[in-house]
Amino acid sequence: MKIYIKNMVCIRCKMVVKEELAALGIEHTIIELGEVNIATPFTAELHERLKERLAKFGLELMDDKKSVLIQRIKNVIVEMVHYADEPLVVNFSVYLSEKLNHDYTYMANLFSEVQGTTIEKFIIAHKIERVKELLVYNELNLTEIAYLMHYSSVAHLSAQFKKVTGLTPSYFKQMKDKRRNMLEDM
Repeated sequence: MKIYIKNMVCIRCKMVVKEELAALGIEHTIIELGEVNIATPFTAELHERLKERLAKFGLELMDDKKSVLIQRIKNVIVEMVHYADEPLVVNFSVYLSEKLNHDYTYMANLFSEVQGTTIEKFIIAHKIERVKELLVYNELNLTEIAYLMHYSSVAHLSAQFKKVTGLTPSYFKQMKDKRRNMLEDM
């Protein structure tokens, strides 16, 4: 049986879910972002107990089919932006449709209706957050970050970054460096 978990968007979340399943004696076969295949019969009592335990970590079990689909869309985007090394070889709309077995137009309309933003804007927001992380880590230059994040050019990345944050990537990085210098002077 497959169960869906809202807000399960990182590796740490997967570890928490794994620990909580083990604590309740619920056997599982696969844990992915936002979903778990369980082997143990999932009674109403187990459902409630797991729901209570996950809530302590900001995670929640989902039952509504539309909410489940929205969360699955988010998880695919998070996985793609934060964990995928290879660029997509097909358009994202095709990739998402094939991955989730739904018509892209339906998913895009549902996502916009429920989330109040488009899938594209959600992707851009996550990409910019990832770029911020990479700038803070200071291990890659802007050209390498643009390549890693599958931007067509540094100019495209910079323009999108400024549109979302109001800052250029260079200025963002300077702010971080200034803050670090100020802390070191204390």
